[in-house]
Amino acid sequence: MTSPAPEHSAAPLRVPAGTTAGTAVREAGYPTKGPDVIVVVRDGEGTLKDLSWTPEVDVDVEPVAASTEDGRSVIRHSAAHVLAQAVQKEFPDAKLGIGPPIKDGFYYDFAVDRPFTPEDLAKLEKRMKQIIKGSQRFSRRVVDSIEDARVELADEPFKLELIDDKSGIDDPEIMEVGGNELTIYDNLDPRTGDKIWSDLCRGPHIPTTKHIPAFKLTRSSAAYWRGNQDNADLQRVYGTAWESTEAQDEYLELLAEAERRDHRKLGTELDLFSFPDELGSGLPVFHPKGGIIRTEMENYSRSRHIEAGYEFVNTPHITKGHLYEVSGHLDWYRDGMFPAMHVDEELNEDGTVRKPGQDYYLKPMNCPMHNLIFRARGRSYRELPLRLFEFGSVYRYEKSGVIHGLTRVRGMTQDDAHIYCTREQMRDELTTTLQFV
Repeated sequence: MTSPAPEHSAAPLRVPAGTTAGTAVREAGYPTKGPDVIVVVRDGEGTLKDLSWTPEVDVDVEPVAASTEDGRSVIRHSAAHVLAQAVQKEFPDAKLGIGPPIKDGFYYDFAVDRPFTPEDLAKLEKRMKQIIKGSQRFSRRVVDSIEDARVELADEPFKLELIDDKSGIDDPEIMEVGGNELTIYDNLDPRTGDKIWSDLCRGPHIPTTKHIPAFKLTRSSAAYWRGNQDNADLQRVYGTAWESTEAQDEYLELLAEAERRDHRKLGTELDLFSFPDELGSGLPVFHPKGGIIRTEMENYSRSRHIEAGYEFVNTPHITKGHLYEVSGHLDWYRDGMFPAMHVDEELNEDGTVRKPGQDYYLKPMNCPMHNLIFRARGRSYRELPLRLFEFGSVYRYEKSGVIHGLTRVRGMTQDDAHIYCTREQMRDELTTTLQFV
């Protein structure tokens, strides 16, 4: 894991050759517990290293505290490993996917026989607390060869795929492979040193599971392997982890407040909008009260655009496919568009085609249609800049897993605008547009 140094970096710490970073941290008197405990160090190249790292030459490093963004990220990544160990204890047949840290938390994907239930999450939390209390050590181990890794991970098909697929190296959510070495992290018994559990991972990790002072599993959901709906169906467990109970409590209170203000909940309680199953996922209908709010928003947007010199236009919801071939949308956004509707084909009595049909598409964007308005007649430079504005209804085939209330939908209305101007007018138009928004 490589990350830029923060603006206010800790003072450099010298780690002598042959000495672990953790030893240098302790001898320098850094905190050994609490939210400011050092969990990893950053070397001169910006790479985060375990405290067990032993440099071959004297090096200067930056200690990274648990309460920093990088420190929290490492804690959350380690918590994901603890979760995975707990899942395989409770569900021995579970296969491991990936388990990265994410904003404010972490997740891990698993191939299991059924979806996780709230009762399952409670059991997993209990198991994780036992693992954390056991103070297992995270120990980095370099695997000598890909063949050795394949043998060790023979029962983990998704890990085997990651070993063979180097494209994941640049993916921030692929923590398993990367760098010049193939490594596995073992969780060791602190008393005997025996291996309890292991996972393919490039690290880094906190020294022991005891360095996870606060965590909570928040929810589970369905997921696709590597985010591709053509791949295996998995179950994803989300959680959060923090450097202190106080920090986690503050975050959970923010989540609770956000839930109380969730627009989906308010939409139902205030009778503003709904998502009828008969229409399909991500297709909202606005009720009378919601219609009032929407009308007020549209009126405000329309008046602002008119004041700024925009002219109101209107375009259809559907168009011939050729338009999106010319615009490039089919080349770049086909996967995000609804499938074509093939119409206008006429057949002879014997079933042969008398008149070929053509494809029509629901429009995903308004841009090509506004361009057609611009070119509908000859234009004089005196007409420029020409600012066109529309409440344009567009339709996008969002994957079911990302649809979320009114923020990610399959049908929506944009207050969409396009500006046609000369090269010399571009600077002023850009400035006024930024001021407008």
